[in-house]
Amino acid sequence: MKKPQPETPPAPLDAAALIDARIAELGDWRGDMLAHVRAIITKANPGITEEWKWRVPVWSLDGILCTGESYKAAVKLTFAKGASLPDPAKLFNASLDGNTRRAIDLHEGDTVNEKALTALIRAAIAANQP
Repeated sequence: MKKPQPETPPAPLDAAALIDARIAELGDWRGDMLAHVRAIITKANPGITEEWKWRVPVWSLDGILCTGESYKAAVKLTFAKGASLPDPAKLFNASLDGNTRRAIDLHEGDTVNEKALTALIRAAIAANQP
């Protein structure tokens, strides 16, 4: 009698697929907003890596750039080193009291300043360089 072979666990989904699933799962303006900022972030530099940590999308290049969280009333981009980044367009509007992180809360109907967000992403990349 043959021993039963253990089932091979399914391959883990890659981060891009998990982010796609989150966008689809949201199914409303938050999914649209997350998809929109994702496109801006990944376009800012071809070396940016998408990851899935803490059950949220994470964008990295030589360290974490930002996370993309979704809440009932907002999509939040939290920048790991946001407090040290120049923000001349004043995109940061949340988590302003901390010494390290800063965040951008995006609400239904908000327009994303693509040029300023791209500049912020590029500044975060520069901050991750030794």
